[in-house]
Amino acid sequence: MSDHEYIPKSKLGKWFNDRLPILTLANHLTEYPTPKNLNYWWTFGGILTFCLITQIVTGLILAMHYVAHADLAFGSVEHIMRNVNYGWLIRYVHANGASMFFLAVYIHIFRSLYYGSYKSPREIIWILGMIIYILMMATAFMGYVLPWGQMSFWGATVITNLFSAIPLVGESIVTWLWGGYSVDNPTLTRFFSLHYLFPFLILGLVVLHIWALHVPGNNNPIGIDVKKPSNDTVSFHPYIVIKDLFALLIFLIVFAFFVFYSPNILGHADNYIEANPLVTPAHIVPEWYLLPFYAILRSVPDKLLGVIAMFAALFILVILPWLDTSKIRSAIFRPLYKQFYWFLVADVLILGYMGAMPAEGVYLLVARVATAYYFLHFLVILPILGAKEKTLEVPLSITEPVLGGSATTSMTRNNLDKNKI
Repeated sequence: MSDHEYIPKSKLGKWFNDRLPILTLANHLTEYPTPKNLNYWWTFGGILTFCLITQIVTGLILAMHYVAHADLAFGSVEHIMRNVNYGWLIRYVHANGASMFFLAVYIHIFRSLYYGSYKSPREIIWILGMIIYILMMATAFMGYVLPWGQMSFWGATVITNLFSAIPLVGESIVTWLWGGYSVDNPTLTRFFSLHYLFPFLILGLVVLHIWALHVPGNNNPIGIDVKKPSNDTVSFHPYIVIKDLFALLIFLIVFAFFVFYSPNILGHADNYIEANPLVTPAHIVPEWYLLPFYAILRSVPDKLLGVIAMFAALFILVILPWLDTSKIRSAIFRPLYKQFYWFLVADVLILGYMGAMPAEGVYLLVARVATAYYFLHFLVILPILGAKEKTLEVPLSITEPVLGGSATTSMTRNNLDKNKI
C-alpha cells in the first residue's frame, strides 16, 4: 500500500469505496507523481479536456432548439440567435469553441512531435490521440453542415462526393451518406445524429487516453524516464493543477476575445446565406482547421489518388512511432531533427494557406511541393535521421544536471558511484 493511499474514515465512505473506488481514484489523481520540469506546453492536455466539456454542454443546449430539417434548419439557427435567452452567446461559444479546440489540439500534437511523446512506451497514448483527432475532424465537418448555409450545403456536397472515387462501392457509399441522390433533408438529419453522437465517443476515448497516460507516466522536455516518486517528480496537486489553471485562464481570455469581439472572423460570410442548390459559391472552402488536408486533396490531379493522399496524410501520423527510429525522444538533443521539425511546421502552415486559395496557378504548384515535402518528412527524412543523426549527450535525470552543472558531470558522478560500489 502507498503511504499516500486514501482510506475513508467513515463507515459509509469505506462501504462505498470498497464497491466503487472513486475516492481512491481521485486521491491517485491528486498524488500522481509528475515530472517537475514540465513547461506550459504540457498544459494543453487540461485545456483540451475543458474544450471538450464546453462543446458537449453548449451542444446539448443548442440541440434543444435546433431543428434538423432542410426547410427549417437555417431559420432555427436564427431563432437561437435572436429569441433564445443567451442563445447568441451559447452559439458563439460553440462555434468558436470548435476553433479553439482545434487550436489547442494542434499545439498539443506539435508539442508531442517536438519532445517525442509518441515514442515507446507511449505508442498507445499517441494512437488513441490520433483517433480522437480524426473523430474531431469528422464531428466538426458534420457540425459545419448543420446551419444549412451556402458553405454548409456545398461543403457537404464536395466532401461527400469524394467517396464516389472509391472503385465499385463509391457511388453506393455516397448514396448511403446522402440518404438519396443529392444532399438534402436525409443528409442533414444523419449528420445531426452523428454530430450529436461523436462527442460522447470522443469523451470515452479521452478517458482511455488519460488512463493509458497514467501507465508509463508523463513524458518531459528532456525526454528521459523518471522514477515515480523521486526527486524528479512533484505531486499533480497542487503544483501542476495551479499551472494548468493559470494556462487555462490565459486561454479563456483569448477564447473570450473571439466570442465577444470577433465571433464571425473564423467563419465564412457565405454561410449566412441560406443553402441554395442552384447557386454555387465562387470558392468552396472548409473551416480553417481542415485546410492543410484539403490542400493535399486538391494538389493531386487524380480524384481517387487525391482522396488516398488525404487519408494517407492522417494514417502516417498514426504509425509515426515506428517511422521515427531514433532512440532519443526530445528534439533538444537532436540538432538536425530540430531543424526539420520547424520545416514541417512551416510546411503545414503553407498547406493551410494553400487550402484557402484557388487550386490554380502558383497556388497549386506550391501546394504540390508542400504536399511532397509532408510525405518526404515522415517517410524518408525521419528514418534517415534516426539512423544517421549524431545526437547530443542526454542527462541521466532531471535534477542532476542542475545540481552538477552539466549532463557530463552527472554521468561522471554516476560512474564514480558505480565504481565505489
